Amino acid sequence: MIAKGIMKKLNLVLLLSVLFYGWAFADEGMWLPSLIHKLNISDMQRMGLGLSAEDIYSINNSSLKDAVVALDRGSCTAEVVSKEGLLLTNHHCAFGEIQSHSSVEHDYLQDGFWAMSRKEELPNPGKTVTFLISVEDVTAEVLANVTDTTSEEVRNRLVRSVSAELEKKAKGDTHYETYVRSFFAANRYYLFVTETFKDIRLVGAPPQALGKFGGDTDNWMWPRHTNDFAMFRIYCGPDGKPADYSEQNIPYKPKHALPVSLKGIKKGDFAMVMGYPGRTNRYETSFGVKNIMEVTNEVRIEVREKLLGIWGGYMSTSQKARIQYASKYARSSNYYKYSIGQNKGLANLKVIDKKQAIENDFTSWANSDNQRKEKYGDALSMIENSFKNVEADKARSYFGEALLRGPEIFAFANRAQSLLELLEKPEENKEKIERITSSIKKSMDNYFKDYHAATDQKVVGALLKLYADKTAPQYHPKFFSTVQKKYKGDFVKYAEKLFERTVFDSKEELTAFLDKPSLKVLKKDLAVGSASDIFAKFREMSEAASESQKMKSIGERLFLAGLMEMQPDKVFYPDANSTMRLTYGQVLDYEPRDGVIYNYFTTVNGYLEKEIPGDPEFDVPERMKQLLTEKDYRRYADKDGSLRACFITNNDITGGNSGSPVINANGELIGIAFDGNWEAMSGDIAFEPKFQRCINVDIRFVLWVIDVYAGATHLVDEMEVVN
Repeated sequence: MIAKGIMKKLNLVLLLSVLFYGWAFADEGMWLPSLIHKLNISDMQRMGLGLSAEDIYSINNSSLKDAVVALDRGSCTAEVVSKEGLLLTNHHCAFGEIQSHSSVEHDYLQDGFWAMSRKEELPNPGKTVTFLISVEDVTAEVLANVTDTTSEEVRNRLVRSVSAELEKKAKGDTHYETYVRSFFAANRYYLFVTETFKDIRLVGAPPQALGKFGGDTDNWMWPRHTNDFAMFRIYCGPDGKPADYSEQNIPYKPKHALPVSLKGIKKGDFAMVMGYPGRTNRYETSFGVKNIMEVTNEVRIEVREKLLGIWGGYMSTSQKARIQYASKYARSSNYYKYSIGQNKGLANLKVIDKKQAIENDFTSWANSDNQRKEKYGDALSMIENSFKNVEADKARSYFGEALLRGPEIFAFANRAQSLLELLEKPEENKEKIERITSSIKKSMDNYFKDYHAATDQKVVGALLKLYADKTAPQYHPKFFSTVQKKYKGDFVKYAEKLFERTVFDSKEELTAFLDKPSLKVLKKDLAVGSASDIFAKFREMSEAASESQKMKSIGERLFLAGLMEMQPDKVFYPDANSTMRLTYGQVLDYEPRDGVIYNYFTTVNGYLEKEIPGDPEFDVPERMKQLLTEKDYRRYADKDGSLRACFITNNDITGGNSGSPVINANGELIGIAFDGNWEAMSGDIAFEPKFQRCINVDIRFVLWVIDVYAGATHLVDEMEVVN
């Protein structure tokens, strides 16, 4: 009897632990908001959510999804925070726009920017904001005529054909955009209806010393003190529909704007993130993980280290140079450091071993039944075989990093390729020639504003040599043989000659050429000739890899289909693919290593503690220092009197979630997600609940900077602030 009593008590304790503490780990998964009513809402409400599934995602009524947008088709996320179309996102998501508007006379990167009236808000050609209208599962329709015996060619043709019909029908005569996207390695398909706005104006941004405080040193690290936010506004035509930029456009009236909470947070509070995560590979096999570590990441680290060194050297020469290369340097360095961290995380967590264990179970399951063996038995071997040619994989990675994403002149010069044929008969092709030259002219101002030919020449010389040293001759562009013969393999000398004999390194020379395009000049242009060889080799290498890529796709589709069949009771979530997702968890600290516990929040005291006067990463502006010293926090202070800077949650996020709203149990904005943590850099491939954290800027710190630091109180007044 005593034993039974003890067991009953133990079972009760275990049950209560599950009910009340079982959610202390992040709920892994990036869920489609349209499906949470079926899959997640009960768990979320048990964790403290005070909303219904309809409050989060609704087609007929205003819901949270109507306040969350994709920036530039999903490169970042933003949220609507006023009935006048005001948006909040990350500073690094607006970095390109801030940089493009900056000059030595108006250095918005260094000084920040605040529009004190609507007239001062700055337009950004090409910037877009996309709202999600609806999502529909169309798997049954798309795969209606696909069977296990359907060939890959026929399958792809059927999928494209049916998808196009569904997209056309959903669009009707509306201005909406429609597209069918594949999920679960092309085992499921969903139809998306979206609305995209094209007049997006910069409203405000803190100086880089706040918005990027800590720079590359603190990137991907916790604790953080970064005020990583910026503001845009959506404009539309007088009819409320998307329109190109016009002075007659008006601020957009959204279906929903997030209320902003000043109530603060505490450990254990419910938190959810909605946004547009870019890409995860959670179902990647051990073969793929090995390739990512030993090929993709190693090559990226090696090439970008050299590239960033050259760019950084130029940036240190002047304020103008720093402004010119700030945006491109930040983009490149972000995933340079990420690749280092990811490799460390994957190794520390023994991810390859864990993947192999799953694959062994899968193989045993598939081989234990003849029908399963026939259907799934070759899946893993197909994937493994697709990675067999490591030399070719490395060559493609080096090609992408060293030839396509490194030097800028080749991609720019390649725009003139079509002129070569047209200029053979200039009179006959006069209109086409004018159209192409006009297009190049339109892009010149933006291109040359942020371009330094002498620096790009150094990049060309260094990266062409690196590529030649690291890859076999069969992967070299045609002109490499000329470099070997004529320049004795000296790519630095070749780069010097290339920049002497091109018009694409100078705005003045290129303008003169485009005014009077000459076939003779174009044929002698070394940048055009080299670019032609580079892109010809790229097409050749891509075509050679197509068969292995096809084999990999088939294997991955079968492997994931088999995994879902093998584990029928498990609820699978799809990998991220730049479509709207929701993740949920809680505000939570973590223990990165033995004897160390990281608190779940930081305060602005960290700014003063980290300050290094004059340092580009840790300099603190005088006004910031004065306000912090005076503790002028006003209504944005926490209950303990401190001003919170950042906090962490265990939400499941990745790239593309930058700028995503962090929302509390009442549907109110409590922060803006801006980073992941160093200990969980493996997260795109393997979620680790013990370490995985989402780093967020506290919304009270954001409002304090807008109101107190910048004096742009009118922007806070637009918002619905909840005390």
